[in-house]
Amino acid sequence: MKTRKIRIALTAVLLGATTVMAKDIRTAVFKVPQMTCENCVKKINNNIRFEKGMKKFDTDLKTKTVTITYDADKTDIEKLKEGFRKFHYEAEFVEESKQADKK
Repeated sequence: MKTRKIRIALTAVLLGATTVMAKDIRTAVFKVPQMTCENCVKKINNNIRFEKGMKKFDTDLKTKTVTITYDADKTDIEKLKEGFRKFHYEAEFVEESKQADKK
């Protein structure tokens, strides 16, 4: 019986610890001057998706922006900019926001 109580207590502690360690999810907006046509959008979509930590992204040809949601524990702004350089595009960092923790 004592072993069972200890096991239950340990489980509760472990479950509590996992809820405290929330992921650091952020969204960054980049201006991409080279994005001038639908082929440019396809080039970005086909290449940027493979960057480490990428959660989702959206390209907007009209504003020439790419909005990227990513795990900040796995990547950062500079690494994402380097991802664009891999396929010869320059991405200018515009802004970043942190996703609110969900409880």
